[in-house]
Amino acid sequence: MIAQDPPAYPPADALTSDGRVVQIREVDAADAEGLDALHRRAGAEQLRSRFFTSGEGGIDREVERLTRPASDEFAAIVALEHDQIIGVASYERHRVDRHRAEFAVFVDAARHGRGIGTLLLERLADLARHGGITYLSGDILASNLAMLKVMCGLSPDGLTPPTGSVVSAGLSTAWSERDLAHIAERDRLAEQHSLTPLLEPKTVAVVGAGRDSRGIGHRILRNIIDYGFTGEIYPIHPTAETVAGQPAYASFSELPGPVDLVVVAVPAAAVTAVVDAAGRAGAHAAVIISSGFSEAGDDGAAVQRELVHRARSHGMRLVGPNCLGLINTDARIRLAASFAAEIPRPGGLALASQSGAVGIAVLHHAAAAGIGVHSFVSLGNKADVSGNDLLAYWQNDPDCRAVCLYLESFGNPRKFAHVARSVAREKPVLAVKSGRSAGGRRAGASHTAAAAAPDVAVDALFAQAGVIRTDTLGELLDAARVVVDQPLPAGNRAAIVGNAGGINVLAADSAENAGLSIPRLSPRLSSRLDGIASGAASVDNPIDLGAAASPQALRSTVDELAASGEIDAIVMVFAATGTNDVPGSIAALSLAADGCDIPMAAVVLGMTDAPTVLGTRRVPVFDLPERAIAALGHAADYAAWRRAPRGRHVDLPGIDATAARDLVTRALIDGGGWLPPDRAAALLSAYGIPAIDGRIVTGASAAVEAAGELGYPVVLKAADPALVHKTERHAVHVDLRDAAAVRAAYDGIAIALADPGPAVLVQPMVKGTVEMAAGVVHDPLFGSLVLLGMGGVNTEVLDDRVFRLLPLTDVDATGMWRALRAAPLLTGYRGSAPVDIAALEDLILRLGRLAEDVPEIAELDLNPIIAGPEGVVAVDAKLRLAALGTEVDPVARLLRAP
Repeated sequence: MIAQDPPAYPPADALTSDGRVVQIREVDAADAEGLDALHRRAGAEQLRSRFFTSGEGGIDREVERLTRPASDEFAAIVALEHDQIIGVASYERHRVDRHRAEFAVFVDAARHGRGIGTLLLERLADLARHGGITYLSGDILASNLAMLKVMCGLSPDGLTPPTGSVVSAGLSTAWSERDLAHIAERDRLAEQHSLTPLLEPKTVAVVGAGRDSRGIGHRILRNIIDYGFTGEIYPIHPTAETVAGQPAYASFSELPGPVDLVVVAVPAAAVTAVVDAAGRAGAHAAVIISSGFSEAGDDGAAVQRELVHRARSHGMRLVGPNCLGLINTDARIRLAASFAAEIPRPGGLALASQSGAVGIAVLHHAAAAGIGVHSFVSLGNKADVSGNDLLAYWQNDPDCRAVCLYLESFGNPRKFAHVARSVAREKPVLAVKSGRSAGGRRAGASHTAAAAAPDVAVDALFAQAGVIRTDTLGELLDAARVVVDQPLPAGNRAAIVGNAGGINVLAADSAENAGLSIPRLSPRLSSRLDGIASGAASVDNPIDLGAAASPQALRSTVDELAASGEIDAIVMVFAATGTNDVPGSIAALSLAADGCDIPMAAVVLGMTDAPTVLGTRRVPVFDLPERAIAALGHAADYAAWRRAPRGRHVDLPGIDATAARDLVTRALIDGGGWLPPDRAAALLSAYGIPAIDGRIVTGASAAVEAAGELGYPVVLKAADPALVHKTERHAVHVDLRDAAAVRAAYDGIAIALADPGPAVLVQPMVKGTVEMAAGVVHDPLFGSLVLLGMGGVNTEVLDDRVFRLLPLTDVDATGMWRALRAAPLLTGYRGSAPVDIAALEDLILRLGRLAEDVPEIAELDLNPIIAGPEGVVAVDAKLRLAALGTEVDPVARLLRAP
């Protein structure tokens, strides 16, 4: 094993199980006094549990041990609350087995039961894993129930039966799927506790609410009062006795009771002092309306970082700054802490918007469309609370039936993927992510200081997490109208029925793009429909009942379709004219909607006062058929994702991760960059990724000798790993069948590269059914993405490729090749031999595991991969390594850096 430098561990904030904020960082020499105090606050029994002996005799030695410099042998981290050390954890590497270490944890007894020991051990395991340690072990007194409980929660299989009074405990530093699920659940519960004072406050203070009714602070206070907040309201004003009819208080110290939430609408320069004062008074959360922070440049960003630091030192959570505020329509809360002009009707949709203006637009259109809103949060600069936090909070809220997000940037997209996938298994998550175009990305980068993310990564993230991605806000709200109040479709079969034949045709035409099918109806069902509406123009699907269709014909036709079992969703189309019974028809469609148990949407034309919903089931009414079809298509796609197997992390035999890690470490010591073909092949081989054998040689004679050893026919290509488009550079020669051909090919490469003695790679010629490409690209924000596509010289021309984010499951591997437009070529097209699909999926999974274990792979191209009935094999591999920078951890239960 190659020795590694201890990994850097920057200070980070985290949530305890009760939702409070602690800081976790490495121990330094200046912590000696704090660590000594931590141990001396402990009782005799707690010290005995730590040192296996009574008394304080071991404290001095322990403090000395913990404060020595971190090294390849040792690491220690502390948890701090209000700048006081409240817990410490450490490991010492074993001298014999260098992949193992012994851990120790000590937490202030007054803080037991808050998950601090669990947090420390989670972070210690991550630190150890990055240092090359695979297993942590330790001894625990059988009487130390608190520590045994911690270990049971982290690694129940790692506890052994007691030997005398001691229990041996162990913890793998590589988290299993079960471990990750438990970590995510702990994170969700901590987030829920943390955000409860924000979204469900019992007391709200407003700072910056002057007596001028035109001021933002006054408007927010008035909205809170007028909407009927069920808790206590405290305006804070230095001189006023009342504001908006409410008794005012000069400072937080004069308040009659504690405060859950503080709304701050004062100039940016005064915000930090206000938050500091609120935190000292015990406030748990704040909404910062004020602007002039990171969106205003570097100076504002520095002030914003200090603001978050101050808030977290008091255990407060922040929304904003530079935001619109928040709304909770729950009858138990009724909080409108926002200066938005419209307060939506109560309902099941939760909304979060990074842009205040977009938030205003969404609230307005939601009100106009009759969409009921559960809660709304304007995130602004996302200095602290983000979409990830809100998703975790909304996940188990029974009154929240769907979540809509407008995003301009991701703070931790890998964590978003975990959280969103978990939420989407229970309720729909819809999102508009701006920045698809070059212009949009430029605008997003300047607005709220957002950093644009690669759109292909966003698409992959949303596809894997089950997020419904729409291109526009209108499309987002249309889809929300269906998924909030309608059941999910059981399939993609849709029926279109109404009295407007032309509109029916337009609806049918748009169905294919929406992923819906408009199936022919069975003769039996068509016959029954013909009997219901004898004057119908068509009783096939779409069903045109004619302009003069009666209300009863409309209702009966819908009833018959819904009960048939032949369709999964219905689009009802009604065009009002001067000759039909408009009120009766609307009433009939409403009754049909209420009697139907499959999803529906309606299109109503020719009515200036058309209803927004039909019936008590609140079937959404659209003004255009394409909108209704697109919304149902999104619902059907999401429902299909919900029905699909979740996938599993496949056990892949024959992987030598240790050899791969040592190879990567050596390469990085040598400077990284593009690996020579033999070292790239060795790394692929360590993960069982099939690649063709070859010889790197210099000179025509050596090439001929290598060809003879490998066996004709052979391929000759330039061995320079950084050379791209070798075919266009005349640096690849294939199907060479004798020595003369090899010599001529070598000379041709030398001329093409203007190099009299180039190094070349000699490989056996391989043929198959299809040429494919696969690879890995690493993004510091999103992590590694795995690519699969059609390969060879037409890779860019065909542009037929699919990306997925890590980790890959068996379902991902299958879905990747099935998503290719050329997928029929892989299964035997027009009599061609089918590709070994099992071998292809195995290659995809091994590529994903390699990328997972070796994130230092900056680029990996396997192109072409020859795929055929006998298997798959990569015949060309380009691999570049780069040391990792400071990257977000997708698993760590850490709050975003201020």
